[in-house]
Amino acid sequence: MQTQEERNAHVLVLYHSETGNTGLMADLVAGGAEAVPGTTVRLRSIAEATEDDLSWCDGVALGSPTCLGTMSWQMKKFLDDMVTPLWPKLEGKIGCAFSSSGGLEGGGELTCLALLTVLMNFGFLTFGVPDYVAPGRTLHYGAVCAGRPRDEADREACLRLGRRLSEWVHTLVLGQAESSPRLATYDRRI
Repeated sequence: MQTQEERNAHVLVLYHSETGNTGLMADLVAGGAEAVPGTTVRLRSIAEATEDDLSWCDGVALGSPTCLGTMSWQMKKFLDDMVTPLWPKLEGKIGCAFSSSGGLEGGGELTCLALLTVLMNFGFLTFGVPDYVAPGRTLHYGAVCAGRPRDEADREACLRLGRRLSEWVHTLVLGQAESSPRLATYDRRI
């Protein structure tokens, strides 16, 4: 039997997307997570996800479009219906959030906070990212885009969120201290 240090980190990128914008973000978040060696990623829309995906993962990046300043009703229903029965199995997993909104200041950070609040209610350990991915661009509450990821800063925010999730799973769940983002050699621009 493998020890925690010998197995891959399991990261689930779980999202709902109406227009495809949040789906594009999810692809980038998954790419960032996969960039960390020793990470296995499952990319699932809420229409595809199963209880097994949620039980399997060590960490989840949860993404929703911003709808009236919060997560979509479809995401909320998914969380109510699928996740609630799994409650005892989820405690201690790592979680983060991302959102696409109709425009700048469209409520994306509020949506991320709503998603993080739900994750915390299920016992997930959540985090923010203090890094700057471009001048004046951080992702303290998660990755947020106005529409689809349009520029390098948007893409880097999504990639960085996925990478950070993998790093924290390796560090906190698998006990691989050398994977800590505090030791990162990439430009964190804090």
